[in-house]
Amino acid sequence: MTSTYRLPFEKEIYELEEALARLEADVEKKLASVEELQRLRRELTNLKRKIYSHLSAWETVLVARHPERPQFLDYVEMMAEDFVELHGDRAFGDDRAIRTGFARIGDYKVMLVGHQKGRNLQERQQCFYGCAHPEGYRKALLKMKLAAKFRVPIISLIDTPGAYPGIGAEERGQAHLIAANLMEMARLPTPIICVVIGEGGSGGALGIGVGDKLAMLEFAYYSVISPEGCAGILWKEATEETKIRAAEALKLTARDLQRLGILDDIIPEPLGGAHRDPRGMANTLKTYLLRYLRELRDVPTDVLLQRRYEKYRRMGVFLEGEAALASAALQAPVNADEQLSHEPLEEVTVEPDQE
Repeated sequence: MTSTYRLPFEKEIYELEEALARLEADVEKKLASVEELQRLRRELTNLKRKIYSHLSAWETVLVARHPERPQFLDYVEMMAEDFVELHGDRAFGDDRAIRTGFARIGDYKVMLVGHQKGRNLQERQQCFYGCAHPEGYRKALLKMKLAAKFRVPIISLIDTPGAYPGIGAEERGQAHLIAANLMEMARLPTPIICVVIGEGGSGGALGIGVGDKLAMLEFAYYSVISPEGCAGILWKEATEETKIRAAEALKLTARDLQRLGILDDIIPEPLGGAHRDPRGMANTLKTYLLRYLRELRDVPTDVLLQRRYEKYRRMGVFLEGEAALASAALQAPVNADEQLSHEPLEEVTVEPDQE
């Protein structure tokens, strides 16, 4: 898939893709050789691999925000069946930034919860660009409690710059609702799998982000604050330089968070990012979800909740002095290729849409 939105560091990739398109036309006209075409395709693949394996933290943020990156409803369409959306919070309204509903993934009935940013301007305005209001978090919790009542697993797909910061949202209890979600999700008696599929911004992400497994797509980010917000606080302005410095300091990439013990898994993206192959990304994500749905299905509820409690109690623990050095030596990060290695996954094919 060729994107119409070009990231700054992809200039060489698009130049080579344009050259490849011209060469393919020449091959059809028998003005160029097939061998030359194959050589250029290999060169393009190697270039993508080289660029995307060395992205900076700020470049990773740009990929996570790519406007053509698959969103919650895209994944629902590509990897789930029989999706029935559930609306409203029984108190104020139906926040379109958070979507919920029952669905079936493979042989498993699940409750899907996730952020939706919107594709066109009208939908983005309705969804507030994925920034949820209190009624969105209240809706999410009500539907998750409904799933827990029947021990239906919950899958949360996180993709938000942060919770909506408006006065009305604060007046309706934005912080309180997010805090309530953290507490209630920690003790819901059903498996919960959380995946950051794009942006994971602050409390807006945490409000549906407590679970038994926390994973991120390879080029997503998860942070207490956006690089722009951090730069504005520390340096009083969000210039290109300060945003880059802030992104590096925040340790917001998937590899950083796995190294810090926050993350359980990094889910590899197609070469060049999920926006270049949404269906391939959906296939990989579905495979990951099915593996952990199988793993968590038969875990007794009391064991599940104890493990979840211990998982979050371990976060933020640090050592000093010689103990820290000894621990670092034992937990030294592996190289980039090894970090993305997973246990063998059962292949799952996402069927093409039927016309």
